[in-house]
Amino acid sequence: MSNRTEEFKVSGEKLLERVKDLVHQGNVRRITIKDKDGVTLFEIPLTAGVVGAVLLPIWVAIGAIAALAASYTITVELVDTPEKPTVEGSSVDKTEHSS
Repeated sequence: MSNRTEEFKVSGEKLLERVKDLVHQGNVRRITIKDKDGVTLFEIPLTAGVVGAVLLPIWVAIGAIAALAASYTITVELVDTPEKPTVEGSSVDKTEHSS
């Protein structure tokens, strides 16, 4: 698996909605929220299986910082899953056929 990052510019009113959408994608490893000057305000490390109630305090905090400014940059570290199986090989039918 490899990691890649993407950046999104969002307004304060769309910040929480966009972060929630990213979390629900499932392949997000870390979300960083920066202000217009590039200062990191919030960093959310995510692991597989993080859901609902565990994230409630995070949603509250993001909602609070969203009210502070007009624009933010969201940096997302994504995990790319391989499209093909990583193990290659072949199978051989070893069943005996009786005639």
